[in-house]
Amino acid sequence: MSGRCRGLVVHKYGGSSLAAPAQVRRAAQRISAAMKRGVRVVVVVSAQGGTTDGLLAAMNHLTEHRSPGDAVLREIDQLLATGEIASAALMAAALHARGTPAQSLTGGQAGLRALGRHGAGLIDRLAPGRILSLLDAGVVPVVAGFQGVNSSGDTVTLGRGGSDTTAVALAAGLGAERCEIYTDVAGVYSADPRVVAAPRLLPRIPVDVMAEMAFTGARVLHSRAVELAALHAVPTVVLSSCTEGPGTVITGTYETALETAPVTTAVTHDADVARVLVRCPVSEPDPTPEILGLLAEFALPVDLVARSGPQEQEFRMGFSTRRSALGAARPALARLVGTLGGRLRIDEEVGKVTIVGAGLLSRPECTVRMLRALAETDIPTTWILTSQLRVSALVPVSRLEEAVRALHTAFGLDARAEPCPG
Repeated sequence: MSGRCRGLVVHKYGGSSLAAPAQVRRAAQRISAAMKRGVRVVVVVSAQGGTTDGLLAAMNHLTEHRSPGDAVLREIDQLLATGEIASAALMAAALHARGTPAQSLTGGQAGLRALGRHGAGLIDRLAPGRILSLLDAGVVPVVAGFQGVNSSGDTVTLGRGGSDTTAVALAAGLGAERCEIYTDVAGVYSADPRVVAAPRLLPRIPVDVMAEMAFTGARVLHSRAVELAALHAVPTVVLSSCTEGPGTVITGTYETALETAPVTTAVTHDADVARVLVRCPVSEPDPTPEILGLLAEFALPVDLVARSGPQEQEFRMGFSTRRSALGAARPALARLVGTLGGRLRIDEEVGKVTIVGAGLLSRPECTVRMLRALAETDIPTTWILTSQLRVSALVPVSRLEEAVRALHTAFGLDARAEPCPG
């Protein structure tokens, strides 16, 4: 969107940054300090750490883990939205305790309108009137992330990473000067600091590289939020909720132009992966669109897709997807494959490891180095995907973190090492 409203900033606090009262108070102190400097702040919050999983477990217990119909999906959204609503109320109360006027808002009260299925909604538009009225009155709007309302007035949750998306959508719709994403780490690193001993803090990351990092497992910022920030040119910064520091700025371009500069930025990993294989007799019409269409109905992203050619005697198709989100789609997928006279196999013992950078297709030696480093560590790989921005491979999930460490070292990304040119 054109133009930015100077002095208006969106803060987003994740669940790990709000897990205990002391952390909520620390975030409230930061917000109050910004307000005293003359900054107008809109706050977006996630559910406190572990809340969403607990709510889902309670619902699964009552529904006996059956594939939910539309009516139950509505109730799941009603339930899950309460986690963020509770965080918003707690944050507003903490701000009041510091003498900073604040008001908690559900997604619907904040004017966020959503389209799509329950559990996988998309933000359609923002009606900002209530937020703007609060800002004009000197009140901090504290918005429950991860949710909006549809045309029927029902709550629709936005799926994985929905609170990040909420924050960027509000920054875009309000014309905020920037969106600040506060997490429990100092910014975006070259690998997960919980896995690698000496990762590099990345001061700036191009938006396309950040989107790939998020999609392939970097948990600090969701890929949908990155894409939305790029679409609306929203300046976005990832910062620590615990300490002061410059964090990581998400930029619009890759700023290193020399061909000899390092092209590998980070190593990411994702343990929430299932490898799906379909085998059935060759049929007309081609079943590929029907299979992928069914997955799209369940908002399931697919990756590492491969299929047999038209001249082969058997139709074979493989892809990876999110293991945690496959449950509802699994019975429907099994029924579809059954109607084709085929067999369905799902392997849940795999993880995805990825090197992310720029110009990787133009540097085939990067793929060679990646596979060689894994082979030297006796980590087997199965499916591989290459693109200009990433090279991904499936490995045994039991050895996923070991694979991350091997690649981080092989590409010279350790903080104490000189980066490799590839």
